[in-house]
Amino acid sequence: MRKLKLIWDFYGPNASKTAKHHEMHLKEYILLEKLDIKITGYETLSNNHTIAFLVVNEDKMKPLRDALKPHRGQVYSEQ
Repeated sequence: MRKLKLIWDFYGPNASKTAKHHEMHLKEYILLEKLDIKITGYETLSNNHTIAFLVVNEDKMKPLRDALKPHRGQVYSEQ
């Protein structure tokens, strides 16, 4: 099963703090909805760009995309 990484982009001097906070809300949503999602996180891409993300099986993506409105997505590969 292919996995997708749903991504929220945050820009500016507070991007890292905002992305970290957003990840907290993603984790709360996962618990509230009793979802089987194990991978969430945030990653600083530059001084002014940080992302928050979660990884979901492709067959479960559409309802999450519609509910959570990520900015973008990509195929997830474990590193």
